Amino acid sequence: MIKFLRIVIALALAAGLAGTLYAAASESPAIGIVIMHGKGGSPTKFVTDLARALEGKGYLVANLEMPWSGRRDYDVTTDRAEEEIEAALQALRAKGAQKTFVAGHSQGGAFALHFAGKHSVDGIIAIAPGGDTGNRLFGEQLGATLARARQLVADGKGDEKTKLADYEGRKGVYPVVTTPALYLNWFDPQGAMSMQRAVRAANPRIPILFIVAKNDYPGLRRANIPLFANFPSNPLTKMYESNSDHIGAPSASLDEIVRWTTEVARAASP
Repeated sequence: MIKFLRIVIALALAAGLAGTLYAAASESPAIGIVIMHGKGGSPTKFVTDLARALEGKGYLVANLEMPWSGRRDYDVTTDRAEEEIEAALQALRAKGAQKTFVAGHSQGGAFALHFAGKHSVDGIIAIAPGGDTGNRLFGEQLGATLARARQLVADGKGDEKTKLADYEGRKGVYPVVTTPALYLNWFDPQGAMSMQRAVRAANPRIPILFIVAKNDYPGLRRANIPLFANFPSNPLTKMYESNSDHIGAPSASLDEIVRWTTEVARAASP
């Protein structure tokens, strides 16, 4: 009889533990996240460790190659790039994602901020964002190329691929091959890649995790830290400083991304 009672008690405890674990799991909705690399990069470079680590933690992940990759060279418009993200989000939802986030590193982070003003997601993660076309330095470095692209469009050559120029702080000015029309679409100082404009247009209902690397390029830190003061008010919007340089920011931010997305997902759940 005593042995029988011990078995019954053990089964009851096991059932109770299983119920507790099930309840805890039900409090954390399935999370899907779109990840975007930086300028001239790819899904297999600086964001790949973050993507794999999130998958290992049970996230549904879409690690995209975006139009600013080294292979694509701005091959579609910013609107089409948004459609690529939306298609990835729909695929994640079809796989069971209940809460969805869009994250980007460097130029991907800047585009994620742009996305926050035009689309519905549960949260945006901008990791060491850069590539701000509204920045004075961009105007100095690419002003002549912008003028040339405008002239080519005026001359009826807007859809002919040609060698133009891009700028990135670590690399300086370097060539890209795209059409003048697409170039102007991406590099317009008041367009999609203007971070000041994107922040002003961001949906206040969408929380943003804004990640600034402690050892980032000095120019990016000088630009990004004050920018946070202009974000729309949202109790879940946060600035986080990763203990890394620019390139290492995605991997160094893993724990905070997991913590923050879990918090936001639970807060957004009924």
